Amino acid sequence: MPRKNAPQKPKPPEPTAFEHAWEKLRHPTEPPPTVSARWLLSAAAIAVLAAALCAWGVLCLLFWQGSWQLLYHPTSAITKTPASVGVAFDPVAFATTDAGEPRLKGWWIPAAVDASFGRITVLTLHGQTGNLSDTVDAIARLHAAGVNVLAFDYRGYGQSRFEHPSEAHLREDAEWALGYLSGTRHIAADSIVLDGRDLGADLALEVAAAHPELAGVILEQPLLDPAGAIFNDPRARMVPARTLVSDRYDLNAPATSLRIPSLWILSTDQNRAWAIDRGPLQHVASTKTVVWLVPAKHEQLDFQDALHRWLQEIAR
Repeated sequence: MPRKNAPQKPKPPEPTAFEHAWEKLRHPTEPPPTVSARWLLSAAAIAVLAAALCAWGVLCLLFWQGSWQLLYHPTSAITKTPASVGVAFDPVAFATTDAGEPRLKGWWIPAAVDASFGRITVLTLHGQTGNLSDTVDAIARLHAAGVNVLAFDYRGYGQSRFEHPSEAHLREDAEWALGYLSGTRHIAADSIVLDGRDLGADLALEVAAAHPELAGVILEQPLLDPAGAIFNDPRARMVPARTLVSDRYDLNAPATSLRIPSLWILSTDQNRAWAIDRGPLQHVASTKTVVWLVPAKHEQLDFQDALHRWLQEIAR
């Protein structure tokens, strides 16, 4: 009888690509590739350089965000008002946003009915430290001279809207204040006098140079190099500070462009600095009056006398 064929065994399945790869790893037929020491050193150097650049970039960002605190020192609490020294005032708010919220808040102090210079309105710009509370005595001095006074806090100061102060912001705030006087209170530009102290004096000079229609500007102890507080800081040497920060407050440029009468109130404590750099005063071509005050008990009387005589000149 014919012999029956034995059943054939099924063929094993073809190995998959993964199995091929695994088999090569288990039983390598070629030595593994090697990485050169030069390549490893290059890769490590690139990684270290990238990390250093990232760290430096973060440092630049932090300096850009926080450098304003080296120059500006605002406070928010209003601890004193003109009423504290017996001067009547009205709270004001202006420079509203599209939502109707005021950006700036301040005080309107009208002159007395029989005041000597009731036609003149002084827009006062305070310094870089504190807020309106620290200007009450200065406001009282101006009011005693017989003028109307508008005093306000920049954004970031007092009860005004919070934003980091900067030269551009302060300049915009001052322009809004002028707009409030002319547009809301309908005060003629030729009866408005700017008054600034410390950094506010530097700002007042900038604004006055851009507005030849104003009556005059009072500059109380302007700062020769306020931006030096930023650029001379040790941390500024680690970053391109002058590229990151745009604040300059250069007195020479606006002094050259000034076309209205100016009253410069300087302290003898500033004598040495101004003796070295008298550039701003030398650049002023318009009528200017310079008064040096000696810090003493008569300093306020000397200021009042100088202010009264200057107001008489511009009121003619």
